[in-house]
Amino acid sequence: MPILYYVRHGETDFNAEQRLQGRLDTLLNARGRLQAKDSGEVLRDLFARDNRNAGDFTYVASPLRRARETMEILRPTLGLPPQPYQTDDRLLEISYGAWEGLTLPEIEARMPEMLAERERAKWDFAPPDGESYRELTARIGEWYASLTRDTVVAGHGGGVRALMALFNVLPKEEATHAQIAQGVVYVFADGTMARYA
Repeated sequence: MPILYYVRHGETDFNAEQRLQGRLDTLLNARGRLQAKDSGEVLRDLFARDNRNAGDFTYVASPLRRARETMEILRPTLGLPPQPYQTDDRLLEISYGAWEGLTLPEIEARMPEMLAERERAKWDFAPPDGESYRELTARIGEWYASLTRDTVVAGHGGGVRALMALFNVLPKEEATHAQIAQGVVYVFADGTMARYA
């Protein structure tokens, strides 16, 4: 099984405002750019520790700009040019559908029963025109099954939660509630997960 070095994109203004981003194509803010650089430095240290060369890996990002920006900032800290790297639509953030751009308090004010349903059974819940964690995990699992070598990923918090469920790091419902930090590298190897900051 290939080792994954998974970096959640750096902070955006939507993150700072606690708005659901999903597929909205937001940009990193100043703090997010620093977090992306920090993630690159963490990767550099991990590769040095493990006697690995940065050129030994495949690099792939979600096509959303916040993930691509993160990749293009962290690669130079590894001695690589910002590009080239791959993008893959299967790494897109979970779709929140009609809820994208809203905060949880705004959703609660508009549709409290639906938000309560989500909190009771988040694994199978999909917002209007959105996607469930079960569906997200299926596409992330399909992507992972296609890998042939150790890979560095710039993606989204939902992708980390999906991988936690896929590798049984946490029970599925617990994984959907996991807090996923920015500026951190999540390493998935042999069915385990380690977190480095």
